[in-house]
Amino acid sequence: MQESEPLVDPVTGFAYPVSWVAACRDGEQLALAASGLGVLTASGKVLRRGFSTGTTAAAACKAAVLSLQGPVDTVMVRTPCGIDVHVPVRASWGRAEAAKYPGDYPGDATAGLTFIARAETRKDGIILEAGEGIGRFSRETPRHHAGEPAISPSALQEIMDAVAGGMEMTGTTGIALALAVPGGREAAEKTLNPRLGILGGISVLGTTGLVEPWDDHLAGSVRERVAAADRVVVTTGRLGLRYSRLHFPDHEVVLAGSRIGEALGAARGEVILSGLPGLVLKFLFPEILEGTGCLTVEDLTARPEFPARMEQAFSIARRKYPGTRIVILSREGEVLGDSG
Repeated sequence: MQESEPLVDPVTGFAYPVSWVAACRDGEQLALAASGLGVLTASGKVLRRGFSTGTTAAAACKAAVLSLQGPVDTVMVRTPCGIDVHVPVRASWGRAEAAKYPGDYPGDATAGLTFIARAETRKDGIILEAGEGIGRFSRETPRHHAGEPAISPSALQEIMDAVAGGMEMTGTTGIALALAVPGGREAAEKTLNPRLGILGGISVLGTTGLVEPWDDHLAGSVRERVAAADRVVVTTGRLGLRYSRLHFPDHEVVLAGSRIGEALGAARGEVILSGLPGLVLKFLFPEILEGTGCLTVEDLTARPEFPARMEQAFSIARRKYPGTRIVILSREGEVLGDSG
């Protein structure tokens, strides 16, 4: 990399400040940040991104397909954010294992879990069966039916793309796959799944296919980015990041995750808090679900009382964070509410 070229995070599109790059003396670490598999912080430290449950599942499934023709010890998977990653696997005779890699995220409840995929040839097409350790929705939601496996659309697409790639490499026209996560039921008890009505195991997720290494170093970087911006949008997740850039192209958009309070506290200029309803409204109005009978804010969005509850959250925000504009976005990028 030439000195004149900025170092850009390919996952978020953030151009790292020159001072951050200068603080890192390790060329290999800078290369890791440039690849998107690491995150450069203000201190010069690089934190490793982990692999999502979706990426791990995709790796196991692809390896199972490839192993029908011989042993496999690593596979390449294209993540939803467009980065190719190489995942270690153990695979032979149509059975594959891949261990969930958390990177530098100490709070990953699924770290180390083994994803097991078994593949058999069929006439044509792809069949995927979710088995042991993968949670299922216990009730109807705006996006899922009761009994469906908890596999997000982006993770399912990642798995299907990986399997299709394995089929192309092996000349296979049809595959039946069974995916299981031994220990997933126990690991899920440490997550929000039981409260969300997802029972029996973990969720297979991944908007980008990678896991962010949130810790105190990265939180400090978030605060510095927010404080340095004249016009900033604080957002909570990948969809919020994507849509906020489209809605507010002349603002610096900063992904703060669950550290919304820290980010808003660091803001010095014009600030907008933008994102999906769940994290934003629960942060502003922790009691938003009380008396509604809903388990999640997403459930509440389909109820007639949602606009009134959202306005209550806006009122709280106006008192607690004067001057901060709140914009609530749907999963399709539409504006559900704007505190103006």
